Amino acid sequence: MSASLTGTGLHLTLGNNHILRGVDIHVEAGHATTVIGPSGSGKSTLLRVLNRLHEPDSGDVLLDGASVLREDPDRLRQRIGMVFQQFNLFPHKTVVENVALGPRKLRGLTAEQARAVAMEQLEIVGLAGKAEARPAALSGGQQQRVAIARALAMKPELMFFDEATSALDPELVKGVLALMADLAAGGMSMVVVTHEMGFARSVSDSVVFMDQGMVVETGTPDALFDDARTPRLRRFLDQVL
Repeated sequence: MSASLTGTGLHLTLGNNHILRGVDIHVEAGHATTVIGPSGSGKSTLLRVLNRLHEPDSGDVLLDGASVLREDPDRLRQRIGMVFQQFNLFPHKTVVENVALGPRKLRGLTAEQARAVAMEQLEIVGLAGKAEARPAALSGGQQQRVAIARALAMKPELMFFDEATSALDPELVKGVLALMADLAAGGMSMVVVTHEMGFARSVSDSVVFMDQGMVVETGTPDALFDDARTPRLRRFLDQVL
């Protein structure tokens, strides 16, 4: 089951830095939204506020129309899967053990049930044959796919991807992006922070352009890439396309 997500009027200050300045974002259930913009614009921080790794100074976050700011953060993070730039796999555990850990510890599954869930997700990401390998034996792209399988094993209603391909060698990026595109095509609600403009254009239902902690433009991929309204977005696209 996929959930809709809405962030309204989100502000966040860390130290002396006012990082988010009244950000509004909405993701329809079953849709993929990409967030683009220059480095330091607040994109990754926005994801962390939306799943309460940072608590906003003001504003609200709603899943399926209900505020989650008073919900147990751990429960919220079971509903929202997050894949980071770094894989963060346990090096001393096998691939299947890494993926099974969350379902066993957080969802209360038995070891046998959790392993079955883990194998199902490893099959989806094309790595069932590496179940007994250690992370160090895998390529970066394979490790990132394990990280995606680990997030999916929690049966999330929504997936966040924070520059999930930026730490990969260029030849490994395509496979991870293809997996993310398959998830989007399957109806998973997704928010993807990315510098991959081709992915943003071809896979997204909507695109959000951020700069200096604010949403400058939002709309369909065709609208933003072909008919940018603001000079700031046009300058950004001139530099990255």
